Amino acid sequence: MMHHPDDHAEQPKDGGAPAAHDMSKMSHMDHEAAMTNPQMAKEMEADMRLRFWSAFLLSIPIFLFSPVGESIIGSGLQAFIPVNWLLFVLTTPVVFWSGSIFITGSYYSLKSRKLNMSVLIATGVLAAYLFSVLLTFTVGGETFYEAAALLVTFVLFGHWMEMKSRRGTSDALRALFDLVPPQATVLRQEKEVTIPSAEIIKGDVVVIRPGDKIAVDGEVIEGSSSIDESLVTGESIPVLKNIGDRVIGGSINQNGSLRFRATKVGGETALAQIIKLVETAQNSKAPGQRIADKAAAILVIVAISVGIITFFSWFFLGQASFITALTFAVSAIVIACPDALGLATPTAVAVGTGIGAKHNILIKDATTLEQASKIQAIVLDKTGTLTEGKPKVTEIVHVRGFSDNDVLGAAASAEKKSNHPISKAIVDEAEKRGVGVDENVSGFEAIGGHGIRAVVGARQILAGTEKLMDDQKISLAPLQSEIDRLLSSGNTISIIAIDGVVAGAIGVADRIKPTAKKAVAGMQMLGLEVAMITGDHEQVAQSVAKELGIKRVFSQVLPEDKAKYVKKLQAEGKFVAMVGDGINDAPALAQADIGIAIGAGTDVAIETANIVLMKSDPADILAAIKLSKATVVKMKQNLFWAAIYNVLAIPVAAGAFYTSFGWVLRPEVSALLMSASSIIVATNAVLLKRVEKHLTD
Repeated sequence: MMHHPDDHAEQPKDGGAPAAHDMSKMSHMDHEAAMTNPQMAKEMEADMRLRFWSAFLLSIPIFLFSPVGESIIGSGLQAFIPVNWLLFVLTTPVVFWSGSIFITGSYYSLKSRKLNMSVLIATGVLAAYLFSVLLTFTVGGETFYEAAALLVTFVLFGHWMEMKSRRGTSDALRALFDLVPPQATVLRQEKEVTIPSAEIIKGDVVVIRPGDKIAVDGEVIEGSSSIDESLVTGESIPVLKNIGDRVIGGSINQNGSLRFRATKVGGETALAQIIKLVETAQNSKAPGQRIADKAAAILVIVAISVGIITFFSWFFLGQASFITALTFAVSAIVIACPDALGLATPTAVAVGTGIGAKHNILIKDATTLEQASKIQAIVLDKTGTLTEGKPKVTEIVHVRGFSDNDVLGAAASAEKKSNHPISKAIVDEAEKRGVGVDENVSGFEAIGGHGIRAVVGARQILAGTEKLMDDQKISLAPLQSEIDRLLSSGNTISIIAIDGVVAGAIGVADRIKPTAKKAVAGMQMLGLEVAMITGDHEQVAQSVAKELGIKRVFSQVLPEDKAKYVKKLQAEGKFVAMVGDGINDAPALAQADIGIAIGAGTDVAIETANIVLMKSDPADILAAIKLSKATVVKMKQNLFWAAIYNVLAIPVAAGAFYTSFGWVLRPEVSALLMSASSIIVATNAVLLKRVEKHLTD
């Protein structure tokens, strides 16, 4: 049984979960939303379990004393006790307490002028119950109390099984909630005090000792320590944090002590954003679910219409007794419940997003989960996606009149103010070699995609690409052969010119990630066209692409132009995904049909990308696509079984084969079959977990 948030109950003004104590309202609210709140999910499941067992235990004597039970066990008790009155007493709490969620659910649905499955179930239950009550208080005769009781029992059982199947999908989410420590130590008036983590405010100085969990995001202001961020980012190796470095709430301190200033608290933290992503994904509807919802709404009308037509056809045209006509009508209504259709995609989405979260693959919504299966072409940013993103200097060459140290020293002095990975590699190499760096730097200018310009001491320094040198009319002839050699060997180069004359070049290489080649091959095996995009020189790009087996390469692309190449593939009629770090690649991520941010927990990544891969592992790109494809397969399987069930079952329940073959389904049997179909759909969705071990194959 699946109800939707706009069907009836009011949503809280703050966007949070409904009150946990109002179980009757919670039960007919959106279960997807509830299952992302661990405490609410637990309380809802406990309430559903209690309702089911109460209905089940009362249904046993109801069935035994019913006409059906009498015909099976032949006890003859109906001759000695007022059975109908006993059944009335036993059935009433089943209908109005255990089954109250369906009655109140139908009330809210009808109040908002919508038809859902609560209306259908309530109609079936009340039709059987009220007709039986009428017979009990008037002329007597064979009643349908067992049909009403067993319908409630079977539907509650299916409901409970659905909750149990979906509960497992929120394990990763519960683990994320548990990462935040309940208390933290902060400095207040120069004294250390322990306060609840929820009371930390921006600017607070938080004290962290060995083994402590970090409560909020912040910036280290004192001390040094290794931080285990694996539970948040998925990176298994602890990260050394020094003054000025960022720490993430939910990570665990190792052996050092430090203090950090809180920069993001509450819902602003990276962990809170991750939790929000998972919640949003599990609450959202896939396109296939919207179709199923419309079909389910139509089926509600069809089911009630079929019930009415069945009754009148048998009673007036078939000359059947009132009881027989009513039996067929109630059976048709009950078995036509599109319960399984309503469950078909939400259960698959819940399981799929849960598996993703468990493996640090955060999928923003159900639409993304479904549409990622449609990807035809995928554009991979080279630096940070396919390579480590931590280039190192491999070689320095110089022209006559300059030395390696002259070239390196001039470059490091000019590059020190830049945050570009190549700049950092050059500065690190200068420190490693003990080459002096001139601090007297002025006129620093970053020339987007081409290099930098600065005045070091009294010298004019240019560092960057061949195009930068060409634009500045600087001849590369004395160094051209060395430049070509470095490029052909896969190096990215930074050419250094001093006072308008080329002085040398520095070769920098970025190691390809160990899983990149296998991941690219896996994408190609799925039939995807894989393209690489980079700002590097064409020779460097081709060298990396050749090693990875990528045939289509876009090189020497400026960050702001990457989106144009995504558009180019889209213009070819392809459904395109873009994979990048979520910062320089933000425009391209936004342009793509599916944007995937890799190795990112940044705000930019979360806001721009549809999928965030918390680890910097290319294998997770392939895993996300495989997960999407497997989830869509489950959706289609579930929709097929749910639809075929209704198509085949309704005619039988309506008595279409009664005259020819004597086939008849009493309402309680219809209820059992309807519940069984829901359980099959929920179980099939849970089988999606089998795909986990094959995600990185």
